[in-house]
Order: sequence, then C-alpha cells, then structure tokens
Amino acid sequence: MTVVIVLSSPDYTRESEALAARLGCPLTDTPSPEVDFYLEYSQDRLQLRPSGKNAPGPVFVDFVGGKVAHRLRQGEGRRSPLARAVGMKPGFTPRVLDATAGLGRDAFVLATLGCEVRMVEQSPIVHALLEDGLRRARETGELADIIGRLSLVQGNALPLLAALPPDEYPNSVYLDPMYPHKGKAALAKKEMQSLQRLLGQDTQGAELLQLARRRARRRVAVKRPARAGFLGGQRPDFQVKGVKTRYDIYLPQA
Repeated sequence: MTVVIVLSSPDYTRESEALAARLGCPLTDTPSPEVDFYLEYSQDRLQLRPSGKNAPGPVFVDFVGGKVAHRLRQGEGRRSPLARAVGMKPGFTPRVLDATAGLGRDAFVLATLGCEVRMVEQSPIVHALLEDGLRRARETGELADIIGRLSLVQGNALPLLAALPPDEYPNSVYLDPMYPHKGKAALAKKEMQSLQRLLGQDTQGAELLQLARRRARRRVAVKRPARAGFLGGQRPDFQVKGVKTRYDIYLPQA
C-alpha cells in the first residue's frame, strides 16, 4: 500500500516535512494517480485521501463536529450499550484500555462519561490522524476536560499489553477489530472502506482477546456487528446488545 504526503499548502510545509520524515513516506507537491493514498494538511486538519476515480472522500479524526459531536449532543449516557459494555455503573467509572483505537470515536464517548481511556493504535498513519484530531480538540476550550482523559500510544497492542505492570492493568479492555464485510448487502461505509483498504483484515484479534483477558481487572468488551461470529470463535460470558451492534463480554482469566 503506497502512501504519499502531499504538500497542498505552503502554510503546512514544516508539518508536512516532519510527518514525511516520521512516517518514512515520500513528500510531493504533485499528486500521482499511481499511489493508493495521499496524506495532506487541508482546512487546518490532517486527512487521508484515497486516490483514483470515484474514490471516497477523505478520512480524518474530528472530535469537534461530525458524528462524534452528534453522539455528544444526543447525550449517550451511562446506561448506553457502550457504557454498560465496559462495566460502567452507578458509583463506578472504569479505566479503559482501547486496544484498537481506530478513529477514536468510542474512546471519546467513554471519556465524555468520565472514563480515563488509553488508546492504542498500531497503524502509524491512523495514529497520526488521531494525534491531529486530539490537537484540534484540545484547542477547543470546552473539550479540554474530556481530551484530558484520553491518552494515545502508537504500537502493536499485543506486546504493549504483555509488558503492562500489574499496577497499570485497566479495569476494562475494549476491542473493536476490523471486521471483513462481504457482499453488497454488507458494504462498509466509505470511510470504513478506506480504512479496510489501508489496514487489511485483522490477523491478531483472537490472540489479543486471550491476552486482554489476562490483563483486564474486570472484563473485556468486544464490539461486533449484530450478526457477526464470535471473535476467534470464543464464546463470550454474556452480551450487551444494541440495534446494529453487539458487545461480547469476556470475564478475566488467570
């Protein structure tokens, strides 16, 4: 998968050069249709843009507007399926490790409810998008407290979880592994299509689940499409069900 950083505006020359050096990606000011994706600073944000005719729109992290802001305005509360899945209840707000952060939307919602959430993202490119989204949200004073409850780590969650000292074990581990959609009826949204193309299919979900059960103090919550099979064929201890999504809940194992 070829990713090129495009210098779309001279205002972002320094940021683009630093990002190219960090990611080891070529930097150009003339996009070529031969590459798979472009990374560019545009409209004061970092975005990932698929190349080619009829390509879907850009992917970027937005904690201020869009879908995340809609969920915030709708007031997803402590009794929502997501909150119940990570073990939130009256008088208890869990510390959560989100081992498959993606675009950070669920982590942000949990942070709005008071959870301290440590996000882990393996892809350096998605991590850069998350970093940029956090930067822009941090500049919005009204979100400062929420963003202060989010931390971000780039790397493979397996060795990171394995190396956690006992005093840093989270109450809950949250997993939302990439799910392979098949057939026209199950086509992912355009944004998810781009991420699937960039990241490929999940290959370590089952192993990650097993390790997470040895690191979570209370539970592991796995987000799945409502009709999807169990992650790695491992039957959960119980489930929390939403309309289109369910959460398979696994209790800790020694």
